[in-house]
Amino acid sequence: MTKLTAFAGIIFSLWLGISTPAHSSEALTDADAIVNRANLAAYYAASDGRAEARMLIRDAQGREQMRQFTILRRDREEGGEQDFLVVFSRPADVRNTVFLVAKKPGGDDDRWLYLPGLDLVKRISAGDKRSSFVGSHFFYEDVSGRSPREDSHRLIETSGQYYVIENTPLAPASVEFSRYTAWINRDNFLAEKIEYQDAQGEVYRRVEVLQSEMIQGHITVAESRVEDLRSGGETRLQFRYQSYDLGMGAEVFSERSLRKPPREWLRRAE
Repeated sequence: MTKLTAFAGIIFSLWLGISTPAHSSEALTDADAIVNRANLAAYYAASDGRAEARMLIRDAQGREQMRQFTILRRDREEGGEQDFLVVFSRPADVRNTVFLVAKKPGGDDDRWLYLPGLDLVKRISAGDKRSSFVGSHFFYEDVSGRSPREDSHRLIETSGQYYVIENTPLAPASVEFSRYTAWINRDNFLAEKIEYQDAQGEVYRRVEVLQSEMIQGHITVAESRVEDLRSGGETRLQFRYQSYDLGMGAEVFSERSLRKPPREWLRRAE
């Protein structure tokens, strides 16, 4: 899944697939170029994708909640606008809850949440994009990712395995972090770890890839984790039945799908 504060959403979205680039023996030195490659690889591999996800939320007291959902993604253009549809199936109190995103790089994404118990479509404001996604430690913004254009990027280290990029928001009042650091794998441009710092420089949030696998020629995240280092809580995401290039049309991601999700795309192919 599948690109991170440019990297903020990458761990959530990396299931969408990372194309396997040819390894370059010569290290890149342009931070913007590295971030752009990571963004393209994580969010724009293949033209569309489908995955089933299981989310386990654990609070600081060890209490657990589970969420299960299917996520669909379609690119409108390479490196540009995209659509995401998330349809919850379990537990019963969130079943048929639907989250729809129209991603607009360079502007504010459009986000809607359908709450079936109230038969209510709620628009998620730009100011709420970094609030909890369905009670988890992920944010609404994590589903579609944060545009690389919203941050400045600085290459602070190149090791044999990683590019280490420090990212600073251009509009600091709009986010809760002061900066974040991403460890990007030099071979596949996967951001395998991201740490967020507050104004005092303390790391308070960490997201990591725990497992990945090759699917249809794309390295794909199978499990990820986000930790709230202040509270001690965490959320794990496991992805299953992932597939790409399915031929989904624009109608799958219309506002009509909030109340009437596209069952033909939610059913698992036999």
